[in-house]
Formats: sequence, C-alpha cells, structure tokens
Amino acid sequence: MGRLFGTDGVRGVAGRDLTAELAMDLSVAAAHVLGDAGAFHASVGRRGRPIAVVGRDPRASGEFLEAAVVAGLASSGVDVLRLGVLPTPAVAYLTSALGADLGVMLSASHNPAPDNGIKFFTRGGYKLPDAVENEIEQRLGEKWDRPVGPSVGRVREAYGEADRYVSHVLTTLPHRLDGLRVVVDCAHGAAHMVAPEALLRAGAVVETIGTAPDGLNINDGVGSTHLGPLREAVVERGADLGIAYDGDADRCLAVTGDGEEVDGDQIMAMLALAMHADGRLVKNTVVATVMSNLGFKIALRNSGLTVVETAVGDRYVLEAMQEGGFTLGGEQSGHVIMLDHATTGDGLLTSLHLMAEMARSRRPLSELASVMTKLPQVLVNVRDVAKSKASDPELLAAVAKAEAELGDGGRVLIRPSGTEPMIRVMVEAGSHEQAASIADRLAEVVRTVCA
Repeated sequence: MGRLFGTDGVRGVAGRDLTAELAMDLSVAAAHVLGDAGAFHASVGRRGRPIAVVGRDPRASGEFLEAAVVAGLASSGVDVLRLGVLPTPAVAYLTSALGADLGVMLSASHNPAPDNGIKFFTRGGYKLPDAVENEIEQRLGEKWDRPVGPSVGRVREAYGEADRYVSHVLTTLPHRLDGLRVVVDCAHGAAHMVAPEALLRAGAVVETIGTAPDGLNINDGVGSTHLGPLREAVVERGADLGIAYDGDADRCLAVTGDGEEVDGDQIMAMLALAMHADGRLVKNTVVATVMSNLGFKIALRNSGLTVVETAVGDRYVLEAMQEGGFTLGGEQSGHVIMLDHATTGDGLLTSLHLMAEMARSRRPLSELASVMTKLPQVLVNVRDVAKSKASDPELLAAVAKAEAELGDGGRVLIRPSGTEPMIRVMVEAGSHEQAASIADRLAEVVRTVCA
C-alpha cells in the first residue's frame, strides 16, 4: 500500500482514496497513539478521558469525513470538540489553548475541491514527527478493547471558539492597521469568516473576494494559487494591497497596490528585517527551505542575517526552528511560521504582521518588498520517471556542469517529489532565458537517465 502519510498528512480524492472507513480507522489509531487515556487536563483539573478538537475547511466531503473522524475518536473513548470550519492554524492553536490531547484538521489545503486530507496535531498544537505518523499507520486495524457505557467519548459543538483564535492573533500585533485598504481573497476556504473579521478589528478597511464557499468552489480560480482575480480587484478598487490565502489559510501571498505578486520569500525578508530592528529575531537567523530564492539569501546576508536551510515542508522548517531556538521561518509558497505566536504556518497571522509593518513604516508594500531582488527561477516538473534514479552519476555530472556554468550567479536543485512519480528541476540564473535553457537541458537528462 505504501506510506499513507505524505509531506502534510494523509491526502487524496475524498470517497475514493480517502474514504470514510479510512478516516475512522486513522482517528482510532491516532486516539490510541496520541490520546493517552488518563492524561491530566489542567483546564478541568482532573484526570479523565482524552480530549480532541476537530476542524475542517468548507469542502463538501469534509462533512462525511468529519462525521467519520468524530465517530472514531468518540468510540475510542475520546471527548470531541467540533470546531466547525476554521483555518488549520486555528485548529493548531485551539489544540493548545483548550488543553486538548490531539487535534484533527480536515483539509487538502490548496488542492481542488474533490481532494481532502487529514492532519493531526499533538498536545501543544504541533504537527506530528515522522516516527509518530509511522506508529499511527502501524496501529491501523489492530484489535482493541472498545469502551462502553460511561467510558465512550462525548461530542459537543464548540463553534464559538473561533473568536478565541481571532482574539489571539490580534493580541500579537505590534501596530494597528488603521488607514490601510486591503482586498482579501479567502479562496472560498476556511478563512472566509475569521480573516475579514480579524482585519476589520485591527483597523483595516477590508474588501473581499472568495468568501462564498459552497463546498465545491474552494480554490476554484481564486486564492494563493490563482492571483489573477486579486490583482484585478486591488488595482480596480485602488487598494493599498491584496492578501490571498489558500484553502486552509496556513499560508498567504500578497499583491502590491500595482498588482505585483509578493511571495513567501519576500514576506519573510520583510518580517525578518522588522523583527531584527526590534531585537525580536533570535540569533539574527531565519529558517527557509532549499526552494527559497537565492535573492532571499543574498538580501539577508547583506543585512547581516543568517539563513538556515531545510528540506521542503513547513514541518521541517519548524523542526529546525525548535532545535535552534529560532523565531521566524517559512517557505517561498507563503507558509510562514512565527514561533513566538504560532506552532505552524498561519496565513492570517502573517498577513496581519506584514500589514502592521506597512502601517508602522508608512511605506507601500512595493517599497518594502524591494529589500530583495528575486533571481529568475524556472521550475520544470518531469513526470512519470523513477525518483530513485535522481542520484544517477550521469545526471549528477550534468548538474555539476550546469553549476559551473552558473558560478556564484545562480544555482541548480534536483528534487524528487514527495507525493508523485516526478522529479523537479529548479534553476536560478541571472536571466530568465539562461535559467530556462539550463532547466530544459537538465529535464531532458532526467527523462533519459531516470526512465
């Protein structure tokens, strides 16, 4: 069957790959691994049944998957708080704030509506390490003593806890947003209610698109993977900026008043400099993945800051942040972790702090983003190849030749996909033409030697 857990939980087409039966079995196994019956709950001051919080994005399939997950948890003797439709970072925060033993989020992030996924959080609201995911998989389908009578878990709605999350992110703001006019694209996703409310309460003038989820339109032509509608809305309405979240709002991208995209690298660079100026950037270090643009690393180095690199995936960023005691990290895709305030990437938190820096400095986003110059970057996805051959000597020799050609003015990254039979070829260079030429050349080598 292969490993169920990918780079961000268990994901697939709902009803076909991710069935109700699998969702229930996963929740039972997770309850046995994470629930730890008899744990002491400070919030109630006693030992009792484990507690879980469960949230979801607005996908139609989330309704039956939520029912399956709740049934699995409660039948395992876990009390369940149903949070309703909330962003992934809200579920992570509430796992900690409500003293829960585990959290569950049902979402496929930026994927189309037919897909869905299950993410688990440990006590404190952290994503699971590989070893714990493996243990959950190993315990799927195991025989177990089923609770009966007063030992079964109880289920109650906790939809009002959304305000607890909104209030939390607002308390982290170093500066109000009064006077800033923003267009917010919520991707018809999990942030469609909490994001506009939080921005309004912070003082911004807010206009919205992508805030009418019907269960089937999540990420459909809107959100952080489809910035066209946001660009048009920002320019047409004369806004200072636009913010785009993805389906579960654990990431965000921005658009300047002129309609230019601002990616995760640029957002991290702006936040890093602001935190450094205030003495809040621990060890003057930012954690980023190998996919971050070389221009990001050059900009931070020129400002006297250090970049620690990790594998692709925000949980690997988090691991490095925790090991080094760092406070800021993230990905080019817009996953930004501000560890002083959150345990995972949080699009709403990131956007609030980005706008707070605009309000504090009274500088437009385009000017703040100019702190780094992005090198032209070309990514070619070579599909249906053997990922195990990514270290083939012939391919490595071709990469070495390309790196010699680029010198210090660019770089090459060959990376097998974590979820598909695909090898990604990424090249950065001084010009788009050079990057595209080298990327195409290396992609052809991949097709030949990794067939």
